[in-house]
Amino acid sequence: MKNQGRQATIILVICNTFLFAIKITTGIMSNSLAVISDAFNSLTDIISSVIIFFAVKTSSKQADEGHPFGHHRAEPIAGLIVAIFAGILGFEILHTAIFKLMETHVHRIGIPAMVTLLVSIVMKLIMSTYFKKVGRRIRSPALLASSVDSRNDVYISFTALVGIGCGFFGYTQMDDIAAILISFWIIYSGYKIGVDNIDYLMGKQPENSIMEEIKDKASGVPGVVGIHDVRAHYVGNYIHVEIHISLDHTLTLTQAHDIGKNVQRAVESIESIHEAFVHIDPI
Repeated sequence: MKNQGRQATIILVICNTFLFAIKITTGIMSNSLAVISDAFNSLTDIISSVIIFFAVKTSSKQADEGHPFGHHRAEPIAGLIVAIFAGILGFEILHTAIFKLMETHVHRIGIPAMVTLLVSIVMKLIMSTYFKKVGRRIRSPALLASSVDSRNDVYISFTALVGIGCGFFGYTQMDDIAAILISFWIIYSGYKIGVDNIDYLMGKQPENSIMEEIKDKASGVPGVVGIHDVRAHYVGNYIHVEIHISLDHTLTLTQAHDIGKNVQRAVESIESIHEAFVHIDPI
């Protein structure tokens, strides 16, 4: 699992570096603000992917004396940094595009710029699917954020492609308008990634389906008479659960302890649960 996360982040860095190189080259050659904006989006992706690489590496460390519940918060912190970078980039592109729209400047849009954006669209589609698959498998919010970001990059590159396509046929202002649309999309995607990862950091309760699964697992353990005060929250990308179980007061201390451990094991068998804390109430 750890190796899959590290391998995915290395692929992320390599792909984004390649895309930045070809986009910035063709963007400067064509003097297309839409392509240059897309290139700087890829530059942000490079910075973000390096941050994610170290976050995945840190998150995979075992618990220690200073971090008794592990280092799982490293990934949502990385996701939040990605969101901040996206917001800054989006506003910078918006500022530049508005001023460029009011100026007269020459475009040299040609086939290389179009081919570059088509390559970007295909690569980002593949990357989005891959990171979504790996992110779900290892429960990595940072890789899932990269999957969303890659999917958004498809729309960004397509918008840039439409803009330079119109510019190629003489509607040069469409290139600057496309850059403005790209900036709005980058700002919005940064906002969404930020909100999702803030929920992880703030200890949000998991979705109802997971809460119901926790209750079903605990209730199904032999000897459990009832359950109550079931609480769960995210610690990074994993979930901690606190649950109270009601047991027959005539049970011995050993019997009650064994039932409590069985409930703990049953709840922790759920893939997304990292720790379960069981309180025993006699009735």
